[in-house]
Amino acid sequence: MGIYSVYIINKAGGLIYQFDNNIPKTEVEKTFSYPLEMTLKIYDDKVVVAFGQRDGIKVGHRVLSVNGINATGRCLEDGRDIMEMLSQEANYPVAIKFGRPRLSTNEKIMLAGMFHSLYAIACQLSPMPQSSGIQGIETDTFKLTCSQTLTGIKFVIITDPKQTGHDLLLKKLYEIYADYALKNPFYSIEMPIRCELFDTNLQQAVEMAERLGLTAS
Repeated sequence: MGIYSVYIINKAGGLIYQFDNNIPKTEVEKTFSYPLEMTLKIYDDKVVVAFGQRDGIKVGHRVLSVNGINATGRCLEDGRDIMEMLSQEANYPVAIKFGRPRLSTNEKIMLAGMFHSLYAIACQLSPMPQSSGIQGIETDTFKLTCSQTLTGIKFVIITDPKQTGHDLLLKKLYEIYADYALKNPFYSIEMPIRCELFDTNLQQAVEMAERLGLTAS
């Protein structure tokens, strides 16, 4: 249980701040016989699961190692191409370790823009005027909570579904943004936030909210 990450998105949909707090490390290793019981593909120069999730291995997980040899992109550290190796029956049985890939900076920027668009679509789909847009999305593995200010800044937190205190944390994040970003003479609104005091206070607020959420549960 806990708070996984924080995103701050400006009114144009640009990601101006992102903080990862406690991202769960998901790794699964399994020995396979020939033929491989799932479909793999190359995505962003990495070998990922495209179809056939099972035993904790999910679509989107990437190959981390084969027979204990770490993967570096689409190849193993010894230079062998992973897809070519797994296509040959002589190499089986084979032990493959899968894991959830960490998002790159570019992927986080892209996802922030996509969420901004979905938020706007939700406002348009609402039959009632002045819709608040997307305030929350909950799945079996995480919960997304969003708050938008009057100036269009969106604060988004990703947490464990059982974490509590979302509204209090969002309010605290806005106070930190007002105190350490907007009042900073060197900060231009809508631009990425780069301020050590902002970082420190945000991290402290997240840690405190995580402890209170654990206590409340």
